[in-house]
Amino acid sequence: MSALTWAVAAVVTDDAGRVLLCRQGRGERRHALPGGRLRPAESPAHAVVRDIRAETGWEVEVVDLVGLYHLVAPCAPSPTGHPPSLPPDVLVHVFRAVVRGPGPSGGPVGGCRVSWHDPAALPEALTPTTRAALADALAGRSGVLRHAARAETAPTSPAGTTPAPPTPTPDTDAPPRPTPGTDAPLWTAPTGHPPGQRVEPPTDRVAHP
Repeated sequence: MSALTWAVAAVVTDDAGRVLLCRQGRGERRHALPGGRLRPAESPAHAVVRDIRAETGWEVEVVDLVGLYHLVAPCAPSPTGHPPSLPPDVLVHVFRAVVRGPGPSGGPVGGCRVSWHDPAALPEALTPTTRAALADALAGRSGVLRHAARAETAPTSPAGTTPAPPTPTPDTDAPPRPTPGTDAPLWTAPTGHPPGQRVEPPTDRVAHP
């Protein structure tokens, strides 16, 4: 059983209804929600405002909680027969938030490439948690609980980056709509490893789920 990393992210929208996404590093990285890692004794709502400000330069106001998304590390044995060295499971608190002010108060850090997207024309290359959380938030859901099984880490390239897996199709990725009067079903995300570790600041960055 691996350790658990507590993280935060938000579906951030502007006055035009566009969604704020972040793409880390160079190459064909997938888009993800802005956010980061909780600090000791810090509330998730406070952490998400701080992390988004640091990562994107935008000031945001939290509206409500979309849900909790548990990204589970693989449990397959290593080829050598020894217990695998697993990355931590990630529990992401995903909030719904809106931007404050006409523009960012600073520049993005840690290699984050900020972009705004119309909800009807989202990028195909999304991380599993981002795809599920966007579907829930745009459908008006709140308080959902979902988990995603993460694939084993792909071989690392000489540059130290992990190649992005093939992009899953939206038809197979979208979480099912819950039936009225029943609990929202748990959703198993398509396999694929999230993009690499965020850079700045190192104590607050967490791999994009």
